Amino acid sequence: MSDKEKLQAEVAAETPAAQDPADATSEGAASTEPPADRPQTAHAQLPPATLTLLLTSLGTQALMSLGQIPHPATNKPEFDLEQARHCIDLLSMLEEKTANNRTNEESQLLDGMLYELRMLFVQSK
Repeated sequence: MSDKEKLQAEVAAETPAAQDPADATSEGAASTEPPADRPQTAHAQLPPATLTLLLTSLGTQALMSLGQIPHPATNKPEFDLEQARHCIDLLSMLEEKTANNRTNEESQLLDGMLYELRMLFVQSK
């Protein structure tokens, strides 16, 4: 079993099981049902929480803020240099805080992403 699989098994073992609504008491029990005003949708299985997923999410936000990816709501490019700078700064902070604690693939992804985003940011000014 890989370290990743061990960690996922540990997290699953430590996560309390979902409470059965029939077992909930009326005092302070949280409802497991969505609010009536929100439509119910089938949830696709979420990907595992990984550094790669976090880096990719921040990089995608930066690309959207730099007008490189159309905004999903409007399907048009939008420019927000302050938001792009914030995403790049977050990636830079993660680079510093995770130094010597990333895989080669994670380091290559982060290094390449930061280089490309910084170049796009400078070109956008």
